[in-house]
Amino acid sequence: MMVPTMLDNKGTKILAKSLFKELRGNGYSANQILGLTTELIDLVTQDLRDANAAAAALEAEPRDELLVASA
Repeated sequence: MMVPTMLDNKGTKILAKSLFKELRGNGYSANQILGLTTELIDLVTQDLRDANAAAAALEAEPRDELLVASA
């Protein structure tokens, strides 16, 4: 997945403000936007946990090629 290079701190703030204005303009309440934000944070948190678990699993796998090379 390509990440736009302009999505730095300033770009992130602009995107958040734009999304907020769009949601409010379409009738979403503050509580609904908070609910959406909470769901996004939950998704990002789960994604980070999954990535960390995958990395840990790779580190825990035995390295057959190392065993063959040292034999």
